[in-house]
Amino acid sequence: MEKKDSIIPQEVAQSASQEHDVRVAKMYELRKRGIEPWPASATVSATAYQVIEEFSAEQEKIYQIAGRVMAIRLHGKTSFAHVQDSSGMVQVYIKKDLVGDEQFDLWQRNIDVGDIAWFKGPSFKTKTDEVTIKVAQFKLLSKCLHPLPEKFHGLTDVETRYRQRYLDLITNPESRRKFKIRSQVIRFMRDYLDDHGYMEVETPMLHPIAGGALAKPFITHHNALDSDFYLRIAPELYLKRLVVGGFEKVYEINRNFRNEGISTRHNPEFTMLEFYTAHKDYHYIMDFVEDMLRKIIQQACGSLHIPFADYLLDFEKPFERMSVKEAVLNYGGYTEQDVLPEKIDTLLKKHKIDPGFLKVSYGEKLFALFEKIVEPQLIQPIFITDYPIEVSPLAKRDQRNSDVAARFELFMGGFELANGFNELNDPIDQAQRFKDQISGHEAQQNENHEYHEYDAEFVTALEYGLPPTVGVGIGIDRLTMLLTNTTSIKDVILFPTLKKR
Repeated sequence: MEKKDSIIPQEVAQSASQEHDVRVAKMYELRKRGIEPWPASATVSATAYQVIEEFSAEQEKIYQIAGRVMAIRLHGKTSFAHVQDSSGMVQVYIKKDLVGDEQFDLWQRNIDVGDIAWFKGPSFKTKTDEVTIKVAQFKLLSKCLHPLPEKFHGLTDVETRYRQRYLDLITNPESRRKFKIRSQVIRFMRDYLDDHGYMEVETPMLHPIAGGALAKPFITHHNALDSDFYLRIAPELYLKRLVVGGFEKVYEINRNFRNEGISTRHNPEFTMLEFYTAHKDYHYIMDFVEDMLRKIIQQACGSLHIPFADYLLDFEKPFERMSVKEAVLNYGGYTEQDVLPEKIDTLLKKHKIDPGFLKVSYGEKLFALFEKIVEPQLIQPIFITDYPIEVSPLAKRDQRNSDVAARFELFMGGFELANGFNELNDPIDQAQRFKDQISGHEAQQNENHEYHEYDAEFVTALEYGLPPTVGVGIGIDRLTMLLTNTTSIKDVILFPTLKKR
């Protein structure tokens, strides 16, 4: 048979190829014996976890389990193996006298580590006190034609872990744990929002206009309409239309796409929660977000003190709150005099910050300082408020100070986790801000400068009346990183974006 290309690491390619040939030969031998290597199905009555948890020395119980064979130990006319399913691992005991000569020969000659098999029998405890199934019958369910990664070290090659995530999940319990926590986080998040009267919705992934956040979009073309569309940067503008329509509490958990760099904290395709609440403001929603995260973390992790990198994040005490300017002063060690409009350029030069624009407002300069010198220092949960209005094109101005937005961002672990603000519901102001951004972009002649296009349909929706509303976005991938002590976003996304081989 013709061999297909494999992405097994180079250093083990030759031995892996030889092992593959051996397993293929076993597959043909099985068929000669009238045994299908990939039969239709088998009845499963329990998981590995149930077998262990339900064990009772007083009452014998027959189990039917199925799982991947992870280790085999042969001892003459007996054999032990460890079998792994989605719940965990359990030991099975196969004895020639119990299964018969033909079945035991099949086990010895044709079953390999990596095969998926079905086992039936009662549970008992070995001399080493390990709950084990005494096999009366077994059946091959799926022949594995490749060797698994070396069992003592698991799958250590990073490239292979991402490209062949199934191997990572088979061999690395820590990876399985991370993705289970991710699933729990999303479930608890839904439960919390549902319990507070929010309605889950779905909005388009293909947008005729790139908007909802400051980011570079992916562009695609719809042949039937002969029009370019954008993979959505954020669902914001559509969710606010729903609030205009009368749905006063809505949320969506789904993918966003941004055609930007890949790093340990950025993937072009990522998962966000966005939710909107009518007749509330960002002060209310900060309390709401803090309570929601605290409850989710307690449920998912069983503790409010979470290790992350070299730190211990404390979610038990109230989250600190501080303005952008206060953060620059406190974390940068500066005084009010140092950040005066006539002196701030000196600080930008000191920190080698080039905003990249020919003309930059004071607010943008202050924000550039914040991003460079403050963000990496924000380890414990902290809400940063009073963002310059120039970097908040969809946010309402703060009633106390028209130069800043009624907005917050939540930081922890040295990066942003959430962003929220009072939504701009003045259609005249929104239309002007769209125009100002376009004018500024054209004047700067900078293709890398991110801006919102003029969205006439969204402005029309605002003209029908958006009630006072606050919106929030929370990054699911980054939250999972924090709760699983993971420093690379690729380790919490099942299939991260990779360059084509």
